[in-house]
Amino acid sequence: MLTPLLSWQSDTSWWKGTCKGRTGLIPSNYVAEQAESIDNPLHEAAKRGNLSWLRECLDNRVGVNGLDKAGSTALYWACHGGHKDIVEVLFTQPNVELNQQNKLGDTALHAAAWKGYADIVQLLLAKGARTDLRNNEKKLALDMATNAACASLLKKKQATDGVRTSSNAEDYLDDEDSD
Repeated sequence: MLTPLLSWQSDTSWWKGTCKGRTGLIPSNYVAEQAESIDNPLHEAAKRGNLSWLRECLDNRVGVNGLDKAGSTALYWACHGGHKDIVEVLFTQPNVELNQQNKLGDTALHAAAWKGYADIVQLLLAKGARTDLRNNEKKLALDMATNAACASLLKKKQATDGVRTSSNAEDYLDDEDSD
């Protein structure tokens, strides 16, 4: 698979491309006829759960925190798709952003909780993902959890972090506020 990391050379009839760790020149007419342009290759690899493509992108220094049109990161898409192996590889990258909110305000933790991937929720929490971030609908990841396993993990983490949720808000009211 040709990694879509193509760049113009001084001679526009040739493109530089990388495949399986080898870099070389490709005739531009071949690229135009045969290649599909992919704007966010790391995101696509993460969405598809394609580990070898993801590694090739990372080896070619594709930015791990780049945003797609929806404002999502590759980590978000890996969590959304339930691709634990992809999530683990992304975690090995320096400065991977765990808490990036997309245009809907969702984080990777929101996606994993909504899709019911407790194993990924656990990984995100262990890595330090924030449970107090609300999306544009004012929902926490806990509010979006679709199964008991995810909800339990998030509740435990929030209890240790002291996160205020709609379900425990009354605990934060003092006598004057309860009138």
